[in-house]
Amino acid sequence: MKKECLTTMISAIALATAGCSTHGQHGAAPPSTPERAAVIEGLGLEKHVEGGYFRRTYQSDHRPMLDTEAGERFLMTSIYYLLTSDSPVGHFHRNRSDIVHYYHQGDPIRYTMIHPDGTLEQVVMGPDVASGQRLQLHVAGGVWKASELLEGPHGYGLISEAVSPGFDYEDMTLGDAEALRERFPQHEGLFEPLTRQ
Repeated sequence: MKKECLTTMISAIALATAGCSTHGQHGAAPPSTPERAAVIEGLGLEKHVEGGYFRRTYQSDHRPMLDTEAGERFLMTSIYYLLTSDSPVGHFHRNRSDIVHYYHQGDPIRYTMIHPDGTLEQVVMGPDVASGQRLQLHVAGGVWKASELLEGPHGYGLISEAVSPGFDYEDMTLGDAEALRERFPQHEGLFEPLTRQ
């Protein structure tokens, strides 16, 4: 599949998930943030094996399947992903595919990533871009990733993910705390609270 085709698909998903600006009179109040239960019900979310809640919203059925070393995959898939105060951690896992994350609403979410060379990176996704929070985050395939809901007034944080090649559970590895400590001993204190027990 040509690179420009993939770029076009990513741009389309970005526009679809970025949300709409509120236009109207100067000083008009923004819409209120819905309650957690209303978000789960309204978006039809269900529990995810990583932690949190999700629903697949898109897969590129109208495109030819992509041949990968792990088998045929959709060119792209996309999901809603929600962390809540009662399920606040997306546990360490690794995907083969690249993933672009888009923040929507709610409280900030901190992402902890460990690159294949052991480099540690932490990014906070949220609405406060002036303080360095991010509205978009790209995580390359092969990077270990965990996410944590940070304290805030809403009790949840909502994002979307665009995954290319499209997500398949065979392409995801859930982290094991002991194995990760052996692989990355310099970060051994990170793994216990951010891996599924």
